[in-house]
Order: sequence, then structure tokens, then C-alpha cells
Amino acid sequence: MNQTGTKFISAEHQEFYASMMAKVKKDDCYHRAFFYIVGLTDETRRHIGDLFDFRDDGIIPEGLYKGWQTGGTIRICRMAFNLWGGYIEEGAEAETTPESLFASSFAPYFVESLKLRFPEYFIGGDSLAE
Repeated sequence: MNQTGTKFISAEHQEFYASMMAKVKKDDCYHRAFFYIVGLTDETRRHIGDLFDFRDDGIIPEGLYKGWQTGGTIRICRMAFNLWGGYIEEGAEAETTPESLFASSFAPYFVESLKLRFPEYFIGGDSLAE
């Protein structure tokens, strides 16, 4: 956990999140949720350049089709892309439902990402930190 009460999966996750937020220099709910989610695994951290275009400040949906993707990392990426701006992969709509995305050990962190993306709906708590 950090000073804001957000739960991180590891020190590497927290360091990645902080470094990405410093790199983009935009502290808004979209960037917070996106970089929080894609920082969950070493694999997604290593391939951030396949997922986010720092020059144009946006997601790279084609990153979903890279050879390094696994069942777990693609869930992470689909969640991150959806939180960025409602992106849903054409032809894989069923894979972006809560039933599909949250059926993993990442579910508690996905909830944390929702709090980062939609803080106005989580006023008063219900944090993993409590």
C-alpha cells in the first residue's frame, strides 16, 4: 500500500506506477487506472511500449495480439484499455464482461483500478486498505 491507501501487488508494481505517472506528467483518472493495471505483472511492465504510445498519449489496441500475451496478461490489457476510454475489442466483446475479466486472482486489483478511474463513486471507503 502507499500513502493514498491504494494496494499494490508488489514493490515493482508501485515503482512502475510512480515512474509511468512521472513520465506522462498527466495525473488524471485515465492515466492512474491504466498504469496501475498494466503494472500488475512483469510481462506487462516489460512490454509497456506495445500497449501505450507515449508520444501520442494513448493506448495501442494492437498490443492485444502480441506473441507475449497470456491468458492473464490479456485480461489485464483488456481491463486497462476498457478503463482508458471504454475500448472493447471487436469480436471479443464477451471477453470484456465483468464475469470474464474478474474471474482471476487479479480481481482485487481490478477493483482498485475502478477506484482510481471512478473515484467519485467510491467516496467513503470500501478500499482494500481498510
